[in-house]
This record gives sequence, C-alpha cells and structure tokens, in this order.
Amino acid sequence: MALTAGLPSLAQPAARKGRLKQAVARWCFNKWSLEELARNAAALGIEGIDLIGPDEWPVVQKYGLVPSLAPGGGTIADGLNRKENHDKIERQLRENIERAAAAGVPNVITFSGNRRGLSDEEGLENCVAGLNRIKAFAEDKGVTVCLELLNSKVDHKDYQADHTAWGVEVVRRVNSPRVKLVYDIYHMQIMEGDIIRTLRANIQWIAHIHTAGNPGRHEIDDTQELNYRAIARAIADLGFQGFVAHEFVPRRDPLESLKQAVEIFTV
Repeated sequence: MALTAGLPSLAQPAARKGRLKQAVARWCFNKWSLEELARNAAALGIEGIDLIGPDEWPVVQKYGLVPSLAPGGGTIADGLNRKENHDKIERQLRENIERAAAAGVPNVITFSGNRRGLSDEEGLENCVAGLNRIKAFAEDKGVTVCLELLNSKVDHKDYQADHTAWGVEVVRRVNSPRVKLVYDIYHMQIMEGDIIRTLRANIQWIAHIHTAGNPGRHEIDDTQELNYRAIARAIADLGFQGFVAHEFVPRRDPLESLKQAVEIFTV
C-alpha cells in the first residue's frame, strides 16, 4: 500500500530533516508507478527522483520534487572516450541541457564508455576533449554535466571510468564548475573501497552521489559490508550540497526499505 493513502494533499513534500538532500532512482522502484514513487518519496521528505526523462518530469514536479539527475549524452558502453562519438554526444548533451535548464533540472548524466583496448591515458584525454566542447554551454545554462563512475568488475565489464582517481583527473583537467562526477558508492566499493577517505579527498569534484548495499546492490542496512550511517555523517560533515540518491534494488517491502534508507541518511 502506498504510504500516502488517506493523506489530503501532497502538493508540497514533507519538510526535509537533516543536512542532506535525498533522492531516489526511478529504475530501482519500478514495481510502483512513477506517480506512486513520487507520492511516497514526497511523504518521506525525499526531494528528487533520478534518471527520468523530460516527459516524466511534470509527474514528479507536481509533488514538489526535482528531477535530480536527467539523461544527458552517450551510453555506458559508447561514451566520451572515443572521438568518433563526440559529435553525437555533444548534440545530445546540448539538447538535454537546454531542456534541463528550462525545467529547473540541476544535473545531466554522461559516461566514459568501454575501453575496447583503449589505454586509460588516451581515454582520459578523449573524455576531456569531449567535455571541453560542452562545458561553456553547461556553464551558461547552469546545468551540471555528471560523468558517472561505475565498476568494471561485476556489472559493467570494460567500463573505463572505473576508479575515482581517473574520473577526478578528467574533471580536474576540464576545470569547470559545471563538469563533475557521479560518485556511486556501490560501484566504488567494489573497485577500491576506502569510501569515506575518498569522499573527503575529492568532494570538490563530486556533484551527485548514489547509494546501494554491497554485495548485491540491495538495501543499505546491516546485511552488507558498508557502514552507511558513518558514510552519511561523513558526507554531511563535508557540507555536500548535491543530492544523495538511493539506487538500490529492494529485496523486501520497497516502502520499508526506502524509509530505512532515508532514516540512515537523515543526519
């Protein structure tokens, strides 16, 4: 049953408690309609919904929620690390940044692409070149282009942006306040661990954070190896102003799992 059953109105979301802005990824909660997800999220004090397209934005905005991370350009496999992709990805990013700016959407996502034999240095240089083509436009529109870090060990074999240091070097060279990283805790736990130290050292390069338990990408509770209460406090203590989006696949009642995640990150 939806959390919001019997409530008179949800035109405005519940007031946020704590120091962090929380969001939730749409694809993980696809047992609910988008309307149900937006209602439940708003009632829990969640402020954003990740990874929904422009045609879906009005559904969540009517509940006072923000489309917190929107489609940008490229795909996980075919991204900015190959110059032959740059023209297409630039067109996609320009179109999606324009839409995002008009709708008050803060972030769009992009990807490195798979290596396919490409060296890390060449892939890095190509990503920098591709992002340099779009950074001024993103700056003018006030929308942040977010390069996502993903693991190449379990879920996304051969993906190039699979370590924080590599991603940080890309955005450091681009040197724009509107080109940063999606730091996915689940993915980086698989690749390198040391989550809190890494966040402290690199928070200036991170615009958006994803959560999920490891192993399995399920609830962020004590059934898995990450201490998310400590991670949440560390992120809040860093003064992080972006969204922390829950991107786990629930194994039990999704409402109870989402409520628990919100409570853990209410610090």
